[in-house]
Amino acid sequence: MNDREVADYLLANPEFFAEHAELLASVRLANPHGKAAVSLQERQMDMLREKNKHLERRLAELLRYGHENDSIASKFGRWTTRVMAERDPGALPRTISTGLRDVFDVPQAALRVWDVSEPYSQADFTRHVGEEVRIFANSLATPYCGANTGFEAAQWLTPAVSAVAGEAAGSAEGAAANGTESIALIALRDPEASDDASAFGLLVMGSPDARRFHDGMATDFLTQIGALASAALSRLLPR
Repeated sequence: MNDREVADYLLANPEFFAEHAELLASVRLANPHGKAAVSLQERQMDMLREKNKHLERRLAELLRYGHENDSIASKFGRWTTRVMAERDPGALPRTISTGLRDVFDVPQAALRVWDVSEPYSQADFTRHVGEEVRIFANSLATPYCGANTGFEAAQWLTPAVSAVAGEAAGSAEGAAANGTESIALIALRDPEASDDASAFGLLVMGSPDARRFHDGMATDFLTQIGALASAALSRLLPR
């Protein structure tokens, strides 16, 4: 009999070891944790212990993720309340970006919008937007997270935590000097337009921590932030 046939026989005849209980103690197996041999029963116990340890680690990981998600959901609710309470449409960009910094502890946040109504066309939050930024925003189907490789939008960020959206953009050298190592970019689209509508703005968050925004992170909450920010800022668009 080959190994497969022996295994098949034991699986098909689970009463074998009940009828030959003495084998459980007499069969000696190599111990993966040492040189001494162990009985089949001891090896089974070791395997069960390892399986339990793996399950315990997995459960602890799931609990940690659950606590993290609860914390983010609570912060999202506080930020949403701030945005909804803002009555001045022209103050919404500042409210959104400062709220992200204050509530979510994001070191840097800013946004720009374009093609807005005439009363807001000269506002600071409509300036310093190049054609490449618009094209890039239109191409974003989901939030971008990853290293800051010299994005033009990174120039909107400033190194100070108290910086606000709308402050003058610096040079490319200034953007590199502002300490932004990782970045998240979220396109803003009119919720009343079609799904493939062009973006009317771009929300950017940055951090000096290269691991804060990485290409493997989940973007569910970032997508929700973008959806709510888009809905609020759509008040600036011509109707």
